[in-house]
Amino acid sequence: TAHQYNHSMATHKGKNQAIVFGKILEDPQKDALVWDVERGAPNKIMERPWQCCNCIGDWHYNNDTYKRNGYKSAATVVKLLVDIVSKNGNMLLSIPLRADGTFDEKEEAILKEFGAWMKVNKESIVGTRPWKKFGEGPIADSDIAINAQGFNDGQYTKAGSSEIRFTQKGNVIYATALAWPDN
Repeated sequence: TAHQYNHSMATHKGKNQAIVFGKILEDPQKDALVWDVERGAPNKIMERPWQCCNCIGDWHYNNDTYKRNGYKSAATVVKLLVDIVSKNGNMLLSIPLRADGTFDEKEEAILKEFGAWMKVNKESIVGTRPWKKFGEGPIADSDIAINAQGFNDGQYTKAGSSEIRFTQKGNVIYATALAWPDN
């Protein structure tokens, strides 16, 4: 890691352009590396920025996932993103491509729906910081453990409108419900 950072400083006129990620890090390691949580998130605001790497399906294109409609919905991707950002995280979302380098029509529909949501709501995500409390609701109030390097994102498929996440930009606080309220 030191070599990577030193090389970056030398080749970018004294400005570090390198970021090194690691999974299953202890607190002292997080001083040098960015914590990467795979398919999950901590259940609190983290002091240091971190990353969630996730995928809408399998990590590599899988025709069986396509056939059984095994992709995350755009709504689930939105729920994950909002939760992660409210805890000082960033989300790296993988869209597995077919052998010819293209995505399929189901993936395209998810991306278009997610893009439509971002077009309306990006102000509550882009350039925001966590508020003093990341959220409220049954999931926010529970103690959801990280398994090994992550793998705790399954609860977000059923997150309802009582699940709220908070972000802020300047003196503006954004409260985002993770589902459309029934009432």
